[in-house]
Amino acid sequence: MPSESAWGAVGLTVRLAGRPVLDAVTIDIPRGQVTAVVGGDGAGKTSLLGALAGRVPIADGTVTMPPKDEVGFQPSATGVWHDLTVDENVEFVGSAYGMSSKLLSDRKELLLGPAGLGNVGDRLGGQLSGGMRHKLGFCLAVLPRPRVLLLDEPSTGVDPVSRVELWRMVAEAAAAGTAVLLSTTYLDEAERAHRVLALEDGVVLGFGTPDEVISSIPGSITTEQIRPAGPESERAWRRGNIFRVWNPSAQPHRNGLPDLEDAVIALMLARAEQRGSGND
Repeated sequence: MPSESAWGAVGLTVRLAGRPVLDAVTIDIPRGQVTAVVGGDGAGKTSLLGALAGRVPIADGTVTMPPKDEVGFQPSATGVWHDLTVDENVEFVGSAYGMSSKLLSDRKELLLGPAGLGNVGDRLGGQLSGGMRHKLGFCLAVLPRPRVLLLDEPSTGVDPVSRVELWRMVAEAAAAGTAVLLSTTYLDEAERAHRVLALEDGVVLGFGTPDEVISSIPGSITTEQIRPAGPESERAWRRGNIFRVWNPSAQPHRNGLPDLEDAVIALMLARAEQRGSGND
């Protein structure tokens, strides 16, 4: 069996209807760390997690993961059964993993109380608020104490307070030694992760610590009060009341810009320009 530092994929390619949705993606998921996958709709985030979980067939590359009963997975739909109560959800997942009554009781007490679910055991999953349902889905994924935890956009559509609670639980799972990989559309969340994988159209834009991804962009990013005219307009985007402008030929700046959101946008623009020049 490979070492726990080897969990992940090398050269992973996934095709759906003959179209590549992941193209030679390499990622490792270290024990005790949170790795975030970011990208827009169609970037390949869900396909990546599904392939790692053994739920999506791969066309090429290798995936190295623990046995399935040592992998926790929370799908984007939360993984909660709406027609079962909170207690029944927990008991159903526990029985699927062959957990003893004592272990299941201990894990239930350890997880549900801090998640704010300790007093709603008789409530149907479908009657929970969105935030509570996402937290229950997380508890179900981490219930058997997996070695690897895969979370597909666990905080999307969740209220700010529940987002904070979810991240607390994610951080605690990693601190306990679990290798955590989560996808998110919130780049401010991804900045909290140990490492970030940025995807676009199934292609890796950048991978490393947030600072490494930020420093990988060519040139610099400046701010303007109004959108610039001419060719620079194609390299500008709005952040609040200010425009960011990427200049690929300028020297990197040291004034605190960019953040991860700026970096991912600039990397997308750089890829678009490279593809455009390749078609000339």
